[in-house]
Amino acid sequence: MDSEDLKLLLLLDDRGSLSAVARQLGLAVSTIARRLEGLETEIGLRLLDRRANGVRLTADGSRIAALAAPLVDQAALIGRAAAALGASSSAGSVTISATEFIVSEILAPALPQLWQTAPGLNVSLRAQGEIVSLAAREADIALRMARPEGASLIARRIAEIELGCFASTAYLAGRDPATLSLGEERLLIYDDSYGPIAELDWVARAGLTGAVALRTGSTRALIKATAAGGGVALLPVRFALEAGLIRLPLPLLAPARPIWLLTHRDIRRLPAIRAAHRWIGTTFAALALG
Repeated sequence: MDSEDLKLLLLLDDRGSLSAVARQLGLAVSTIARRLEGLETEIGLRLLDRRANGVRLTADGSRIAALAAPLVDQAALIGRAAAALGASSSAGSVTISATEFIVSEILAPALPQLWQTAPGLNVSLRAQGEIVSLAAREADIALRMARPEGASLIARRIAEIELGCFASTAYLAGRDPATLSLGEERLLIYDDSYGPIAELDWVARAGLTGAVALRTGSTRALIKATAAGGGVALLPVRFALEAGLIRLPLPLLAPARPIWLLTHRDIRRLPAIRAAHRWIGTTFAALALG
């Protein structure tokens, strides 16, 4: 019995849908469904309840998932231990999970600097909004905007991104930015896919929830929508200015968004992980985001 198939069962139980599991792992829904069907055949029980509105676990599926949890955790522990025992240089591989914007706009352009110091390192950059499990080896390193709980994690605050409120010249249509009342504008904001981030708290404290016209987990979508004249958005200052947007005065000081670098304790001293840590820290420091 493959522990990876049991892990899929656990993830389905936790995430609630095949599509959510597929997004987290970067796999096709059809691949996950096929592997779970194979697990059903192997075990000889109906684990999945297939309905018009999606796939859920049966009662038997939930019981098997609960029994499988220690086995999946132990397999992940063995994998981390094997990686630690076998690592002797910065050559190797590292999987980094981050939001799509961080992957495409910050990490990917800086890869040549990483390979100057660790030329043998094989890198997997996963653009994921969902929280991944480092304990289950869904990634080796994660970059997130909210600090998760967990005694097994090493969390380091590596940057604070300065935020500001922006609109396009087309949206302003000649209006003086200083005269705008944000509660009367169309507000474009992040959704809650990243967890309890500072922007959502700011919107609530500023009494602007009623003005929200768009929620999305994509920074690029927010910038594009704002540049097209869609409304007013709270955005990273550096990238909003690069997009030619106009900064607006705020009724309440905008928060700074922290960026957390997360690694599991068991692998933090691996040369490949340490090389990736140094590169990520240097990359964010060079951006002057705050």
